[in-house]
Amino acid sequence: MRIVVFDYGSGNLRSAERAMARTGAEVVVTADREKALAADGLVVPGVGAYAACMAGLTGVGGREVIAERIAAGRPLLAICVGHQVLFDAGIEHGERTSGCCVWPGVVEQVQAERLPHMGWNTVSAPAGTRLFDGVADQRFYFVHSYAVRELADTDTRRVTWAEHGGDRFVAAVEDGPVWSTQFHPEKSGDAGARLIANWVATF
Repeated sequence: MRIVVFDYGSGNLRSAERAMARTGAEVVVTADREKALAADGLVVPGVGAYAACMAGLTGVGGREVIAERIAAGRPLLAICVGHQVLFDAGIEHGERTSGCCVWPGVVEQVQAERLPHMGWNTVSAPAGTRLFDGVADQRFYFVHSYAVRELADTDTRRVTWAEHGGDRFVAAVEDGPVWSTQFHPEKSGDAGARLIANWVATF
């Protein structure tokens, strides 16, 4: 198995690389379009500002890579801002930036007294989840100030929720070959390792 961690200039690339390698897969960190398309699994990480991540992703043809993998039914795991850019748009400091438009929704600041939301938190996963199989009752590590607050389940899409400061937001999404998390599974200890293994098991 080969996993590509997509290098578009944003993300904890080495942490993601090490976490993926623990599954026994061959892991390559690259911005190469053909390698990203051909890999058994593609990881789209992301940290920092939404607009900067989208600029970096656009610069290496990332929008097209994501769209082509989804159209072909190829596994993709997006993390943190990588998760956020799959939505229609993000608004930070009054600036609206278009996203990859995989799912409807706008990334906005979490309405909580204390930001960023940093630390361990539980999630509310849907019945029949594959992403959280065996770890639905565990805590995961979050570092963010922005999130999506509205996303409906569909026949193929299952949404996991979390809460910070009384504000409920999307913590993860399972939608066919596309899985994504607002939290960092690569920094979430044994629970995160199991979640990553659950993803790899879909290859």
